[in-house]
Amino acid sequence: MAKASKTSGTSSESPRDAIVAAFMALAAEKNLPDVTLAEVAERAGVTLGELRDAFSSRLDIIAAFVKGVDRAVLDGIDADLADQDTKEKLFDVLMRRLDVLGPHKAAIRNITKAAMRSPPLAMALNRLAVRSHHWMLAAAGVEVAGPGGAIRAQGLAVAFGRVVRVWLDDEDPALAKTMRAMDEELARAGRAAGMLRSVEQLTAPLRSLFCAPAAFCAGRRSRRDRDRGEDRSTREEGWRGDDLRDPRVTPV
Repeated sequence: MAKASKTSGTSSESPRDAIVAAFMALAAEKNLPDVTLAEVAERAGVTLGELRDAFSSRLDIIAAFVKGVDRAVLDGIDADLADQDTKEKLFDVLMRRLDVLGPHKAAIRNITKAAMRSPPLAMALNRLAVRSHHWMLAAAGVEVAGPGGAIRAQGLAVAFGRVVRVWLDDEDPALAKTMRAMDEELARAGRAAGMLRSVEQLTAPLRSLFCAPAAFCAGRRSRRDRDRGEDRSTREEGWRGDDLRDPRVTPV
């Protein structure tokens, strides 16, 4: 058994929480490639076997951290914002996200630096970011279903990533530069969303024109495949929103 945990957690902290806390503490102290799983286990006060039972990789630990941030933000949504416009709601939600991230600024800086040097890591973190921003959009009452929702989530992830880069260097307790950047990015995102809505409205007749025959043809193919005994799982998977990637996006 490893030595007692060096994290700041309490005795009631679960092993998973202790591992996430240990990983983020180590990520704040050193470059991400230098953080080893053995060190994480020792800092968390668990064995490597217990760490393996809880998580399959370092990225899995980061994903758990991001999910915890999502939960903290969503649980803290201010009900008084219900009557505000979308931009104001998103401003509040994303500033609340920065508040939750505040204690982990050093770790986020090092994780972001690592992503800038590793495209595969950047793409993996982008998928986490897009998933998170689906929930941030939902918190602001924005439609997130379908391809349009995927584009909005990717766009918000990129916008928030730009804000985070300002936030990382903003030493002002009032976060004046960060709030100004947030306002500008949300204004830009709002204009882009307006253009997306216009495109969706313009293409709606075309979608209805092409989708109906496509569905009919798909049905005919399904019957033909069944007659031939073909395995439908071998067909090419369709377009997925989470395939949108931007290596510049921060993991949070």
